[in-house]
Amino acid sequence: MTLSIAKDPFFIPFGKSVIIFEVPESFTVSDTEAHPLCLIAAEDLQLHLQNQQDWIHNFGLSPTTDEGTVIGKMFGVLVVKAKDNEIGYLAAFSGKLAGGNHHAKFVPPVFDGLTDQSFLNNGMQELTRINEEIGRLEDLKPEAFEEGIIRLKALRKRNSIALQTELFDNYHFLNKEGKGKSLNIIFKNALRKNPPSGAGECAAPKLLQYAFQHQMKPLALAEFWWGQSPKSDFWKHGHFYSPCREKCGPILAHMLS
Repeated sequence: MTLSIAKDPFFIPFGKSVIIFEVPESFTVSDTEAHPLCLIAAEDLQLHLQNQQDWIHNFGLSPTTDEGTVIGKMFGVLVVKAKDNEIGYLAAFSGKLAGGNHHAKFVPPVFDGLTDQSFLNNGMQELTRINEEIGRLEDLKPEAFEEGIIRLKALRKRNSIALQTELFDNYHFLNKEGKGKSLNIIFKNALRKNPPSGAGECAAPKLLQYAFQHQMKPLALAEFWWGQSPKSDFWKHGHFYSPCREKCGPILAHMLS
């Protein structure tokens, strides 16, 4: 099935094919079985993943042509009703894809820390400098440098914590009423510890954020794994999964409140 192209670069309308399916009255989140409209969207997105030529990412599905480390990826589709009541879907990937945050067909990240001269890049460069200095002193091995190494390691820890805190403060998620909260506040209100690494970069929050920002009504959400998983046998190529509880649970609770 070929879906038509909408004016919004990330909204892909279903067209007339949607009339044969029942549009959900309330928002649904798929687990191992996706809503029929999510299946249509996922099939269309998977066709795009198989045929696109804009970027290269080794999913481990074509060992004769792919290069680099195999990295399977979680993708999400969100069926939405646009402001003009047209039904379509949005697509997103978790984390980064092909080393980047921005690709055609996929909604942008909630916060992009990869921009040049961003506080994140500057902070990471400083951590790299500290690590190099620690390594240099450790290679020299004289006892006179031990105190300096201890101070540098303490500085590295403080900088790392401060950088992570600032990063999570820059992730602001909207709820259905248009009210935003940072990741730090969301996890604090949920009586959780600090947000885990990678929180805010999953597909589901990206999709809902874009929908709320552009006055689209979320109808149904589904996430599927694409590619091999070198770390766990749990993730199976092409299978659908619920949004993760550790990273997405508190965020989605806020966004859907």
